[in-house]
Amino acid sequence: MIALLIGTGLALAFAMVGTPLFIRLLVKKGYGQIIRDDGPTTHQIKRGTPTMGGTVVVGSVVGAYFLTHLIIWLLNPASQGPTASGLLMIFLMVGQGLVGFLDDFLKISNQRSLGLDAKGKLAGQGIVGIAFAIMALGFPDGTGRTPASTFISFVRDIPSLNLAFAGAGLGVVLFVIWSNLIIAGTTNGVNLTDGLDGLATGTAILVFGAYTLIGLWQSSQGCGSRKSPSVAACYAVRDPLDLSLIAVIMFAALIGFLWWNTAPAKIFMGDTGSLAIGGAIAGFAILSRTEILLFIIGGLFVLITLSVIIQVGFFKLSKGKRVFRMAPLQHHFELKGWAEVTVVVRFWILAGLMVAVGLGAFYAEWIVRL
Repeated sequence: MIALLIGTGLALAFAMVGTPLFIRLLVKKGYGQIIRDDGPTTHQIKRGTPTMGGTVVVGSVVGAYFLTHLIIWLLNPASQGPTASGLLMIFLMVGQGLVGFLDDFLKISNQRSLGLDAKGKLAGQGIVGIAFAIMALGFPDGTGRTPASTFISFVRDIPSLNLAFAGAGLGVVLFVIWSNLIIAGTTNGVNLTDGLDGLATGTAILVFGAYTLIGLWQSSQGCGSRKSPSVAACYAVRDPLDLSLIAVIMFAALIGFLWWNTAPAKIFMGDTGSLAIGGAIAGFAILSRTEILLFIIGGLFVLITLSVIIQVGFFKLSKGKRVFRMAPLQHHFELKGWAEVTVVVRFWILAGLMVAVGLGAFYAEWIVRL
């Protein structure tokens, strides 16, 4: 528990202090946001706002994670260091963030609202996602438990949904595909949500708060733990406490960043932040064996993504008609006359309700198994 407190304090301090310093650097370099012409006209005043703020979030998380483990080791040399699950999470977050950084840098360098093309971005995300998925099936611990499994999961692995039903080789291939669908969907969901000041940041804070609690609960109720009252209700998750540490570090780093990202934003997270955050959320779902539960906990990201799919699909089928005034969904309400802050706060409320429902479902499943 002391590690969580240390990690929280470090991440919060790094983000709170690092963000304004990074803003000054970006202003000095002239690295400002390019606003798309087809967006809400009220957003044109945001042109030139420093972007790529996700760099600070990623740096704060990585620094706080390793420094926390170093401090704990100095206090207790017999303590466990960084785990396989923790390092995989860092790899996925940093890898996706690097793809986003390249996208942001191209936008700024070319002074246009488009950076990497769709194929280039998907290729970069895919390379990182495939490497993560393959490695997640390795690194067994002393009990043979690996960071991920070939079972599709809800709040734990579902025995009847084993992707290795036709052999281990096919199982690995199907798991890689399944994992990359989760990663691509989540990263792009966060990316689409990042359209209003603080919206994606605040929503992600709620999601990482949920995964902090899930990791702590899975650690206390893990299979082999004396605290678990039932074998049927225990969680076969590798390194849940370390996953909880990363979740609370993400939570704290984003709170520090939100101080500067809330309306009127002094800095945007950019694709650097949205892809890194989306990758981390997807990683938590895969490694904590809560893949389907993510659709509830991250319900706002799902809702906003669906609004784009519905808008584009209906536009093509109806030859030019629209369901929403503009997609993603948050811009529809802006065009209806809602103030930006009103949209953000109400969407945060929706996100909080969805997180609460997800945590309720997680706990209810455990109660039923007792």
